[in-house]
Amino acid sequence: MTSTLPPDWDPQAPDVLADPRAAYDALRERCPVAMGPSGQATVTRHADVLRVLLDPATFSSAVSAHPAVPNGYNAPRHTAYRRALDPFFAPERIRHFSPVCRRLAVRTVQEALSLGSIEAGNEFALPFAVRVQSAFLGWPALIQDELIDWLHRSHAATRSGDRALTAQVAQEFEAFVERVRDARLGAPPAQDISTELMHTQVDGRRLDLRELASVLRNWTVGEVGTIAASVGILLHWLATEPDWQQRLRAEPALLPAAIDEVLRRDGPLPANRRITTRAVELGGRSLPAGTRLSLSWIAANRDPRALAEPDRLRLDRDPALNLLYGAGIHVCPGAPLARLELRLLMEELLIRTQSIALAAGHAPTRAAPPDAGYASLRIRLR
Repeated sequence: MTSTLPPDWDPQAPDVLADPRAAYDALRERCPVAMGPSGQATVTRHADVLRVLLDPATFSSAVSAHPAVPNGYNAPRHTAYRRALDPFFAPERIRHFSPVCRRLAVRTVQEALSLGSIEAGNEFALPFAVRVQSAFLGWPALIQDELIDWLHRSHAATRSGDRALTAQVAQEFEAFVERVRDARLGAPPAQDISTELMHTQVDGRRLDLRELASVLRNWTVGEVGTIAASVGILLHWLATEPDWQQRLRAEPALLPAAIDEVLRRDGPLPANRRITTRAVELGGRSLPAGTRLSLSWIAANRDPRALAEPDRLRLDRDPALNLLYGAGIHVCPGAPLARLELRLLMEELLIRTQSIALAAGHAPTRAAPPDAGYASLRIRLR
């Protein structure tokens, strides 16, 4: 739907791209539901975002003509997919995978220490995220470079706004998934998670190729990109907070809460989309049916109405207020795996270093939306 209302802001304005957090903080106070030039409304306040998340009947996730399993569906279809897919992230599976994940964390940290100075994204965060996700899915190490190359092209296509290019890259991933599926024909489901996924049934039938590609794209592009951004954010925080480094080395049990709190105030995922199914008032604004919404996780998680002193890192906050992994029926099913990855990597990094610092002479560069975290960040390890 195209709005006839004049825009309240421009998401691509230079000041927004230069410092997204500050721009979203200002927008939240000035215009909590802000119309952009494309007619999309950006929702910035915590209460409004939570209302959207908890009312999927009014605020639908069916925002794209392309299949997005299960995120792009509503109940009851969404319910059937989640029932089939959520067990892949059950606590016993995460516990079983934990030793593998730790070995990959150790390997990544040791490689970084051998270099001394690393580019946080391409030399540390991205290789770790791809290794872990590949191991979780049961994919051989030989295809990891292919996956990283595809991820770079996918992000470039998304940033370009070129729909034809985006569709081409998506088709390439579908062909990749088809090769993975064909290699597992006849294999028992217990061989690995990818094989089990290919035997998984929804409503009495196996997932077809497009559904498999959609699920695996979500588990790779979504998971790897968000984990890599999270690692960069955490590295920057540790590098600029030596006192916290020492405290966490002495009290590693604080790491889970600290990680969630750091990522709350500096979100690794900028936004998520919805569309209104009926006319509704939100944040003091009347929105007709068919209005496209962008839910700003970054702004909502920094809203002082819900989280006092939002810029301060506090470990005593109510974790239920943190929208880092969403809320409602679409809460992130992969949150247990993501938390495991980040905790183990930070544990091993802190155990095996005496100091983590910004590299001399290097100024970190923030990533511009739709990316998050850091586009450039060089870290020195000792």
